This record gives sequence, C-alpha cells and structure tokens, in this order.
Amino acid sequence: MHPDSLSQHDHPHDPDEVPHTHPEAGVDPHTPLAGGPRALRVGIGGPVGSGKTALVAALCRALGGELRLAVVTNDIYTTEDADFLLRNGVLPAERIRAVETGCCPHTAIRDDISANLDAVEDLEAELGPLDLVLVESGGDNLTATFSKGLIDKQIFVVDVAGGDKVPRKGGPGVTTADLLVINKTDLAPLVGADLSVMDRDARARRGDLPTVFQSLTEDRNATAVADWIRGLVASDALSGTPSR
Repeated sequence: MHPDSLSQHDHPHDPDEVPHTHPEAGVDPHTPLAGGPRALRVGIGGPVGSGKTALVAALCRALGGELRLAVVTNDIYTTEDADFLLRNGVLPAERIRAVETGCCPHTAIRDDISANLDAVEDLEAELGPLDLVLVESGGDNLTATFSKGLIDKQIFVVDVAGGDKVPRKGGPGVTTADLLVINKTDLAPLVGADLSVMDRDARARRGDLPTVFQSLTEDRNATAVADWIRGLVASDALSGTPSR
C-alpha cells in the first residue's frame, strides 16, 4: 500500500491485534476487479448484530438451488459466522470458507484484501466455475466499505434496533453501498423506530441508490435482496462481464 494513502485513526485496537494501517476516506488502494467470465462477487457489510450472517443464510436458501454459489465469511478471531452457516445447513461445507482477520474487519475487506482474495480463489479452484460469491465482512461501523479489488457490488445492512436515526447518520456504508438493507423491521414497534423516518432519511442520503426494508422472521428467504442479486447475475450473463 502506498504510504501517501495512509492516515491516522482514533478507534482503539486490541493489544494482540495484527498491526495495520488505514487509507484516507474514499481511497481504494487496489486495482478494480477485471471483467471476463467469472463469478459475480457481492460484499455484505454492516455493524455487529445487524443481521449480516442471517441475510447470507437466507440468500443461500433462496439462491443455492439455482446458482453455483459460494460464501466467504470474516471474523476477527473465530469462525463463528461460517459455523452458523454450517449448522443451519444452507450450503455444503465445501462451499464455505472462513477468514480470521486478526484485525479491524474493514482492513480485510478494504485495505489488505489478500486473505479474502485467497479464499475466493481457493473456492473457484476447488469447485470450478461459480455464478456468485458472497463475501461477508465482520461486524464493523458505518464507515466500512469493500475494495473494488475484492467485490463487484456491496450490500450494507443496518437494523432498526439501533434506532431510526441510523440512516440519517450516513457514513460511506449507508451512503455509497449499491444496496442498503434496513433489517429487523418487525422490531420497530418494540424499539420505537419510525420506518417512514428511516425511509425518508435513506432517500435523502442515498439519492437513487436502492434501499430494502426487511424482516427475516417474516420472509426467511430475503426475497427482495435475492431478486436484486438475480438481476445482477442475469445482467452479467447477458453481457458476459460482471456488473459494475
């Protein structure tokens, strides 16, 4: 990584954490993925507890029977998310890879993406041609984004339990993700969150970029998100080049 792209940051690090640096906001230190005949790669990020792994499980249930699908999960020190997918039997074990980042989650999806690239390439080498690879980030904050050297499109997941102020707070995850998912809408009455306020603020922050409101307790196959991904895959199949 070029030293000019690095900047100071003020969040704490664990004493045993792998040393790492952070680029300036909006700087992607990696060359974007090349086109050609390969799997579409979709990154799924968001804060801790927002429902990223549950969304990945739902997408595997919805899409696993129609697409050649694989998943890469990221956790700091464990394989917790991959274990969840395996326990729920949403994909065969050989289609799931776990990355233990040992550092801030955004480092492994944006700054030093080598471990995730290796995991994706290992899956492709072992499984043969794939249609779709989902790369799930570890739980992070509203600044988390994926490098275009790792994924083609990114989904950012927030949940209503954080309050209806979350979309208004913005941050690159909310404002620039190709799809924003506002999750756990069934909890809104319990936490006093106004979904119409979240919808208004998401539109204000995101412009024409799409937002999906979702409850996985009411729709266990995440139909709207699955349909969005189907559209991307279909577009790729027609063009022969992954959608940007």
